[in-house]
Amino acid sequence: MNADKYFLEHRKAHLDELCDLLAIPSISALSEHRGDMRTCAQWLQQSLLRLGMTRAEVMETGGHPAVYAEWLGQPGKPTALIYGHYDVQPVDPLDLWETAPFKPTVRDNKLYARGASDDKGQLFMHMKVLEALFRLEGSLPVNVKILFEGEEEVGSTNLARFLKEYQELLKADVVVISDTGLYAPGVPSLTYALRGLAPLEVTVTGAKGDLHSGLFGGSAPNAVHALVELLASLRRPDGGVAVTGFYEQVRNLSDEERATFASLGFDEESYKRELGVAALPGEPGYSPLERLWTRPTLEINGIFGGFQGEGTKTVIPAKAGAKITCRLVPDQDPTRVQDAIEQHLKANCPRGVTLDVKRGDGAPACITPVDHPAIRAALAALAEAYGKEAKFIRGGGSIPVVGLFTSVLNAPSVLMGFGLEDENFHAPNEHFHLENFDLGMRALYSYWHKLSTAF
Repeated sequence: MNADKYFLEHRKAHLDELCDLLAIPSISALSEHRGDMRTCAQWLQQSLLRLGMTRAEVMETGGHPAVYAEWLGQPGKPTALIYGHYDVQPVDPLDLWETAPFKPTVRDNKLYARGASDDKGQLFMHMKVLEALFRLEGSLPVNVKILFEGEEEVGSTNLARFLKEYQELLKADVVVISDTGLYAPGVPSLTYALRGLAPLEVTVTGAKGDLHSGLFGGSAPNAVHALVELLASLRRPDGGVAVTGFYEQVRNLSDEERATFASLGFDEESYKRELGVAALPGEPGYSPLERLWTRPTLEINGIFGGFQGEGTKTVIPAKAGAKITCRLVPDQDPTRVQDAIEQHLKANCPRGVTLDVKRGDGAPACITPVDHPAIRAALAALAEAYGKEAKFIRGGGSIPVVGLFTSVLNAPSVLMGFGLEDENFHAPNEHFHLENFDLGMRALYSYWHKLSTAF
């Protein structure tokens, strides 16, 4: 029996089993689901043992448990670490779900449930592919280790320490992650880079308290005015970032990458209609897709200060603040970017107010060279399964765990995901297109064979 026939004949059983996994409300952010988290971890452990892994155990992390498994029956062949996360987002607002979030339902060849796309559906595909290899061939083409985390949706709180503590156990030649997506329906694509992150919070303070604008207006500093002036200084009129040194470490986009992105046929007018806007402002000299994937940004995420209630309150605000995040690209150091922004803010702080800057935890951008053998093997497997040329893409978002695998395990990551942007992960009515469930398993089955001869 070949793999296509196997997956077809076992499709109903696979979906039934996936629905059992999706029915477990493994919400890591809510303490009342702590028991469900452990139940889910134990479910995965037992499933991994049944499918043929020689070792599978629930491991303590200091928070929600992780699941580790391995099969190391191919000495001399590459070792891959499969990473996924079994925790899911909260389901609020519940009244917007068409069907209950933990009662999986199939409609129009889509599987609806919390976690269907992010990330239970995708990690489950890996499990069923490994099971098929054991059933059809008696072994795996490569050595496989598995790490399923239970805290990704709450910032992977304990993962850095866990990776360092078990660095030798988790050692691998490549990390394979299916927690990303395709460029578009029917377009096989492989993410080879993600942007990093550098967050800050800025607060300016004037007088010791809010002041009457009639009694003090014109003589006392207004914290909101000062904040607006300060924030405006961060950006140039053309859309670029005005902070000295902000672009110093940015890696230039290669001609090959630009050509690849252009071949994707990005429809700017359709994108504007989708967003409901008339224009797409941003750094000049780059297409919207290039700005999204390959250029750093500085965004104001929120502003607070002054009177926010209904009607009018004539005060001069004493304090105002803003939250800022920067998306970073390869070679940018989050700390250096935060240093540059803080220096800019101090140099441009208006008279009469004091400035306070708090930094959040940053994460560097991640990139795997497109000529890496593990990447080339994945691209070929995707093309084979989908029957058309696979494309290289980047991601505009950040997955800090990818950087951890690079820094702690010194292993490149292959981001071989099968989700789509419209699948409502983190929102009501999350779902997974079953076309990509089917084709994705065929791609993964092919990938392990191609990886076995890639190095």
